[in-house]
Amino acid sequence: MLMLAQATSSIGDWLSIIAIITLVGLKWNASPMEVSLIILCLAVPMALFGPITGTLADRFSRKALMITSDLVRASLILLLTIADTIWMVYICLFIIGVFSSFFIPAKNGKLKELVPEKDMKSAMAITSMIDSSTKILGPLLSGALVTAFGAQTVFIIDSSTFLFSALLIAFLPNAVHPVKIDSDQGEQINVSFKEELLVGFTFIRSNAFLLVGMFFLGFSLLILQLSDSQIIVLIRELTAVSPDLFGYIVTASGTGMLLAGFILAKRTEYNAFNSMLIGVCGIGVSFGMMAVLTHIDMANASIWGPLLGFAAGFTATFVFVPFQTAVQIETPVHMTGRVFGVINSVTTTATIIGPLLGGWLATILGVVPTFIITASLLLSVSFIGFLAKNKINRGKLNVSKSQQGTPETTSS
Repeated sequence: MLMLAQATSSIGDWLSIIAIITLVGLKWNASPMEVSLIILCLAVPMALFGPITGTLADRFSRKALMITSDLVRASLILLLTIADTIWMVYICLFIIGVFSSFFIPAKNGKLKELVPEKDMKSAMAITSMIDSSTKILGPLLSGALVTAFGAQTVFIIDSSTFLFSALLIAFLPNAVHPVKIDSDQGEQINVSFKEELLVGFTFIRSNAFLLVGMFFLGFSLLILQLSDSQIIVLIRELTAVSPDLFGYIVTASGTGMLLAGFILAKRTEYNAFNSMLIGVCGIGVSFGMMAVLTHIDMANASIWGPLLGFAAGFTATFVFVPFQTAVQIETPVHMTGRVFGVINSVTTTATIIGPLLGGWLATILGVVPTFIITASLLLSVSFIGFLAKNKINRGKLNVSKSQQGTPETTSS
């Protein structure tokens, strides 16, 4: 039921984003910078408040936080139906971003409460498949609904998806096996909010695998975003290109992520860091090939473009899912929200800085050189990771296993 709620909420996210961009970009004729601020209004709160909301997700009922987040977001989406200025849209989106930053660590913590450790790899792969599926279905559904009924109607439908998600979460059970917290853990939970806020940072810093893995993930995502946001600009360099090519590439990427998620759900015996290295290498090769084929103006872009998009999406899943699974397995349940809050802040910051830096590089150097730089950096990061993997994997082995269930003081 938690995963059904996640799917409903994720589809709702895509419905609103496409509808808002359509409203602001086409009806209100917003400038490129004004359109870019739409995404930033959603992303910045997650980067700023991730550690704080992650701490709150460990202190209070995760179920209650998720329901509250969905209800507030449903109300704000409804408010967009009467928005008549772009600043009203920005304010609503910023607050939506704040409450989204509550939902993510609370959801990850609740997943840890409900899923046995032996099934965690499959569970994380399934959540990845859900995200990939909504990435495919969401934009298609939103585009059709906006065309047929208009943006305001889509906002009403989107609001109902958050209400439905809240209803599903209300029926979630409490933790499968509540555990008694030992004295050391009890001391951590009874400290001040300021001290507790630092617990997530401290835990990650004490674990070589999580620390290096987090920065490896964040840096790779930052490099990836240099070019990912410029794909539409890259394909404009082709002399004979279909207007629908960008949509084909995005859909193929989502399909690749869906297939990879299915594979990871079935084959759970893998080394997390090695999988991340292979994934980063695959993305680098895919982006490099896109740049080379665009530079030589290769024919049949409608074939090789989606194929490379599929490859990039497929390999990207091997970066994100194994790391998130490792974090779930190694993090004690009473610290899950704080740890994921820190990680979410790092990844969100990368998704904010990356597109801005990528746009600047594409303007100064050109879009093809930007893709070549991105591919080279990703391959270099992967190579360095392979050289250091033995040390990182040893750090992973030094971490004690986390307990399954939820602390009685934070039961939800």
